[in-house]
Amino acid sequence: MDYDVLILGGGIVGCAVAYELSKYSLNIALIEKEYDIANDVALINSSVVYDGVECETTLLSRLESMGNSIIRNIASKFNINFSKKGYLVLSDNESSEEELNKLYNRALDRGIKNIYLLNQKETLKIEPNLNTKVRKSIYSKNVGIISPYDLAISYGEIAFDNGVNFKLEEEVLDIQSMSKGFKVVTNKNKFTCSVVLNTTPKENYSIDNINMASIKKGYINYFLIENIGNRYNNNSVISALEKNNGRIYIIPTDNNGLMVEITTNSKISYEDGLQIIKKYIGEIDENNINIFYESRYYNDDNIIDDSLIDKGYIKVIEKHRGQITMTPAISKIVCETIVNNLKCIPKKDFIDKRREFYRFRDMTNDKRKEIIKLNKKYGKIVCYCEKVTEGEIIDAIRRPLGARTIEGIKRRTGATFGNCRGAQCLYKVSSILSRETNKNMTDIVKNSKNSKIILGRIKEFDEI
Repeated sequence: MDYDVLILGGGIVGCAVAYELSKYSLNIALIEKEYDIANDVALINSSVVYDGVECETTLLSRLESMGNSIIRNIASKFNINFSKKGYLVLSDNESSEEELNKLYNRALDRGIKNIYLLNQKETLKIEPNLNTKVRKSIYSKNVGIISPYDLAISYGEIAFDNGVNFKLEEEVLDIQSMSKGFKVVTNKNKFTCSVVLNTTPKENYSIDNINMASIKKGYINYFLIENIGNRYNNNSVISALEKNNGRIYIIPTDNNGLMVEITTNSKISYEDGLQIIKKYIGEIDENNINIFYESRYYNDDNIIDDSLIDKGYIKVIEKHRGQITMTPAISKIVCETIVNNLKCIPKKDFIDKRREFYRFRDMTNDKRKEIIKLNKKYGKIVCYCEKVTEGEIIDAIRRPLGARTIEGIKRRTGATFGNCRGAQCLYKVSSILSRETNKNMTDIVKNSKNSKIILGRIKEFDEI
């Protein structure tokens, strides 16, 4: 066998399982079709770590509760910022109030602690500037906010340092069952392995006859709003039930902003989304809307399918709305299943630490001066909006599983994430990436093969 375990897909679940499995004496490879890991994670820097209150099934609620506890522990270990927040689930009419009471009683039955049922006065004391009429709310003290791609990249980097072989830019074409183990066919190679963890299920794999069309899918519309003023105290995440079982989530971010997520069963327009937001926070200057885009998620209870574990095959459908919170729990469950199946032993030399890096915007001036003395490139600001230096960008490219795209640098450093959306720094970032990877500027891409930053040159020069 080429490998003990092959992980298909370098998303957050794939990287998390790679991290958990790298604690054991296994030969592991992860295959990802894109240039970078964590490409499936929404490009937002604030994701809610839920506590299971709103989950429809007990299984999903337990996964969220377990994931919530694990994330709190690993955030400091991975040097990821985790912000504790209150969580308000609102009702503003008789129908939603009835649903809220059901949620509260169900959460109590599941043993979720630190939750409270509040009346209108108590709710407005926590968030006095709500623009909607509140009848009741559930208040939870268990919720937090974390950067989802920072978590995914941390998992991947530590797994890499512990021997996991990452095969990027390889697309899996087929998974074939053999008399013993599996053959995984990619666009570049053929591999054999004892166990396959598939986080990218398709209908056309030989072993995988899943009908993805049969799984209920929903839509998430993201709005990043800057300069929101003093409308919120920045201490609470707000959730409210909308029409047709849709939900709105209002998430405070750094720098006095809000990330708004609207989940729906069918598509909505930008204008429809804007009207829903105004219902809760009042009028919005559209010039302050920095991001708007739509994503998909699966609404299905069957997150982990280990029905073929006796043959060595596990399948994970990872695009559930609460996947960020559930990922640490899913990865531990899957790891335990594989370890028991292969009967392997823990490593004695496992490195459970992410390599150090600098975020200049979070450092004191004295600390900045110390770093600049060691490397002058940390004294050169490239992205003025996010205060990202050339040294940080170079480190993002050179570190384990380093960035190979503009979006990869954006996820790791925040460069081009500011108010100007890269208008002032995109060419500088592209130039650094070109230089450090020894590529032409015309080969630099945003995030995939078909997203070149510069399509061609009118005239050849030594540099741009």
